[in-house]
Amino acid sequence: MGWKEVAGPVLTRMPGVRRPEGHVPFRQKLAWTAGILVLYFFLTNVELWGLGGDASSILGSEFQALLAAQQGSIMQLGIGPIVTASIVLQLLNGADLLGLDTSQPRDQMIYQGLQKALVIVMIVLTGLPMVFMGGFLPPSSALGQQLGIGVGGVQWLMFAQIAVGGMLVLYMDEVVSKWGVGSGVGLFIVAGVAQSLVSGIIYWGGNPGGLIPSWLGIATGAVDIGRVVGGPGLQTVLFNQNFGLVPVLTTVLIFVIVVYAESVRVEIPLSHAQVKGARGRFPVKLIYASVLPMILVRALQANIQFVGRLAASQWNLPSWLGVYTTQNGQIGDPVGGLLYYMAPIQQPGDWMWWTGGFAQETWQVLLRVGVDLTFMIIGGAIFAIFWVETADMGPESTAQQIMNSGMQIPGFRKNPAVIEKVMERYIPQVTVLGGALVGLLAVMANMLGTIGGVSGTGLLLAISITYKLYEEIAEEQLMEMHPMMRQMFGGG
Repeated sequence: MGWKEVAGPVLTRMPGVRRPEGHVPFRQKLAWTAGILVLYFFLTNVELWGLGGDASSILGSEFQALLAAQQGSIMQLGIGPIVTASIVLQLLNGADLLGLDTSQPRDQMIYQGLQKALVIVMIVLTGLPMVFMGGFLPPSSALGQQLGIGVGGVQWLMFAQIAVGGMLVLYMDEVVSKWGVGSGVGLFIVAGVAQSLVSGIIYWGGNPGGLIPSWLGIATGAVDIGRVVGGPGLQTVLFNQNFGLVPVLTTVLIFVIVVYAESVRVEIPLSHAQVKGARGRFPVKLIYASVLPMILVRALQANIQFVGRLAASQWNLPSWLGVYTTQNGQIGDPVGGLLYYMAPIQQPGDWMWWTGGFAQETWQVLLRVGVDLTFMIIGGAIFAIFWVETADMGPESTAQQIMNSGMQIPGFRKNPAVIEKVMERYIPQVTVLGGALVGLLAVMANMLGTIGGVSGTGLLLAISITYKLYEEIAEEQLMEMHPMMRQMFGGG
């Protein structure tokens, strides 16, 4: 008896959000999406009850934004467990170790149930260390005394809140996917990135403020332009994440490149086998696998750094493995060893060795840049391939979908194997090229900086997801206006 026969009855009965029985009106989809978005923002502002001090980010600012997490809140884990579970399933299914055919309804239900079970496991594996190790979420000893449960009891209460938040994210994502527009994971990423971008543009408080207030101050003389551009101030004008010229240009350039890359495609002509004159095109975009596989690559890096910081907080790591800074008894960023070279470049100050203040030699900084570039470019290509295969976007699955729709490629026999060979000329090559390009853009954006300090990967994801949301909304509106088109595309 195989594992599917043993675990299948349990996995197929995992609690889930019911699918709509018929067509969901466009306005209703928008209402569900907006409602979930409001709920997400509300939960990010719900502080953990029992937190006794300032929470320290164990994942770093880039990973926190990328995983749509809010430090010290019930959304402490964000989409991290979902992404990590997806990585595990991608690897297992890509290596054909699960033996699941997701085109079969029962296997698809088992796959979805297995993903939910893995998300629960990841909530436990990531939530427990965050609460009980390293002092990243300090508990309130006073609350423990008042309740008579001690510090350990307060920590368990905090973990319970984190676990509830992780499960809420899972089902919020499912609500958006089935009843709303797009996916919850993408929606939460866009929300976090957009918040940072808007803050970086219009934030009026602080010194310096956002992009607009800072340059208005320079233009009106409220800010001494001579002090700003003189000496080391020139670097501030160029690379400051709030008003620097380079981050502004980088943000605009990344936006233009991603939108352009989304529009670059090879269009394979299609014609209907039975309806004369019915023609179409199958687009193979340059970023065929989308930017979403980048989440998997960055999440893998986040998990490596997560384990490294936890290990450093509990034991004395050998210097060749990792050397960390410490502040107030909390583990900071790696400054030496293997884990330093594996840490991603998150901002211009991480690699500009000529500015001084670096504990590492120039060759060490350059080696770290090289490792990050290699990891992201190769990892982007590999995970793009896994994504395409597991999302039924590969040549074989695409050929079968074209056949099932009644379409065929003019000039070729109506045969799945023939269509598959045509698709193999384009899809694998474009998948690898697009994945590598996205990885390169993510690292370069981090190295040059962006408005509001948004990570390069986060910016790429936000632009790509927003572009796809725009396309999906346009398609929904078109089908709402012309119900016959919904029937042609398999809608209810």
